[in-house]
Amino acid sequence: MAGDGMNGRDGLPGRDSGPTPVVTRKIAAEAATWIARLHGPGRSPEMERALREWLSRSAAHRHAFEKCTDVWQEVAGVSAADVYAGAAARSLNAALAGERWWARMRWPLLGLLALVIAVAAFAAHRWWAVEVYATKVGEQQLVLLEDGSRLSLNTDTQVRVELNAERRSVRVEGGEVVFEVAKDAYRPFVVRAADSEVLAIGTIFAVRLPGRSTDRRDEPLTVTLIEGQIGVRPVSGDAGQRDASKARLMKPGERLVLATRRSQPSAQTVPAIEHLQRPQLEQLLAWKRGEVVFDNISLPQAVSEMNRYTRTPMVLIGDASTLRVSGLYQTSDSPGFARAVAALHGLELRERAGRLELAISQ
Repeated sequence: MAGDGMNGRDGLPGRDSGPTPVVTRKIAAEAATWIARLHGPGRSPEMERALREWLSRSAAHRHAFEKCTDVWQEVAGVSAADVYAGAAARSLNAALAGERWWARMRWPLLGLLALVIAVAAFAAHRWWAVEVYATKVGEQQLVLLEDGSRLSLNTDTQVRVELNAERRSVRVEGGEVVFEVAKDAYRPFVVRAADSEVLAIGTIFAVRLPGRSTDRRDEPLTVTLIEGQIGVRPVSGDAGQRDASKARLMKPGERLVLATRRSQPSAQTVPAIEHLQRPQLEQLLAWKRGEVVFDNISLPQAVSEMNRYTRTPMVLIGDASTLRVSGLYQTSDSPGFARAVAALHGLELRERAGRLELAISQ
């Protein structure tokens, strides 16, 4: 394939740079088939053009092809004695004699290698199909999935994504995510968080759990529907048993607040709905603009929210439960928030041992 404008291994495109794309099981299987065909007796310019067209469809196609090529090169280094060990060596001993061994056996051997490639591709499908996306404290990230869905990750968030031919699955392991789900009637989009599962097809909704590094482990799970329709249903036990009869359909603008049972998940058969809210969505999604909006909430609540975005925590010294906060603040400017509330309520602001202290005057 030299001279055809391709510059990677074996004349194929080079490796993509940037984030690793999500490879589905179907794409992985197709990549393994292409590797086997390229190393078979029927390789032709027409086949190579068809491969180039297949590779051009997405970064996921190219990534799967690269992985299969790596497996092929590793397997190709195995000696004939290794491949035909045991019973195969005994039965083929006579046929393998003489200098014409490779001429007589190369296609059976390559067929066996092709089978190894296919098996390796399917054995590795979970690695290919599953991707983990995470943000650190104070970071945000926008993730575009292969199906066209978009995930906006807030501070201190981690999700695990698996896409295959039957289902699109995301597990929220902590943090806050806004999902903009691409419509696909044949592949439901399912989000698992704590003891609950959200089922969607084409919609926009937000899920929030305590962040991975936060001390607020008792914070409830919240699911907010922004656009479209979703169903929220309980999931019990490590096996993830679902009860479709208990699914709760939500309307746009609603937020479900659900208690989580992290300590004894197997005993939780129904997520406890604490209450249903209708929050101001603009305030709820202000973090996507790098802002946080408070509307007459308690100072301890406001400090707790601001602490999600910083590794220099604020600590209240004294009883501040009666103090209220309103206003718009930058998520990246906790010191500015601390100065503002200190001036508003006459608090003493001091920095000690890597934290900001807001002391209530006696």
